[in-house]
Amino acid sequence: MDFRMMGFDAPILNTIQHFLETDDFTPAQKPTTGAESYVRDARAMARTAADVKEHPDKYEFIIDMPGLKSGDINVLVEDENVLVISGERKREEEKEGVKYLRMERRIGKFMRKFALPDNANMEAINAVCQDGVLVVTVEKLPPPQPKKPRTIQVQVA
Repeated sequence: MDFRMMGFDAPILNTIQHFLETDDFTPAQKPTTGAESYVRDARAMARTAADVKEHPDKYEFIIDMPGLKSGDINVLVEDENVLVISGERKREEEKEGVKYLRMERRIGKFMRKFALPDNANMEAINAVCQDGVLVVTVEKLPPPQPKKPRTIQVQVA
């Protein structure tokens, strides 16, 4: 999307467009400021699409991960209720005499964070990657049992 073609020519919009279109940082260009790191993480999150389903007994987080091995994907829980899915898709090693004519598949870091609800069972989280699709399943805790009234024996003084 080119903001200039839409009639906008604000410098901030052009800067945002630059960050959205630029390839991820190479190791030699790692961000040095907090702002650059924030932009890198925000881009990684924006590029990672996810479907979230709620079943009667669980939640499912579904993310396409074509061509990635399980070692390239990290699934963890931080701050006791935030599910973090992250990793990196790396460029293939170039072979002698082979050159790209077109490169459209995304490479670089990816990340998504999900705040889990109170009824999520943090001890029952499962992640399976099959046919390029990662499915993270978070079981639900059973609903709390309603408290029964307790009878108090009245004593004679």
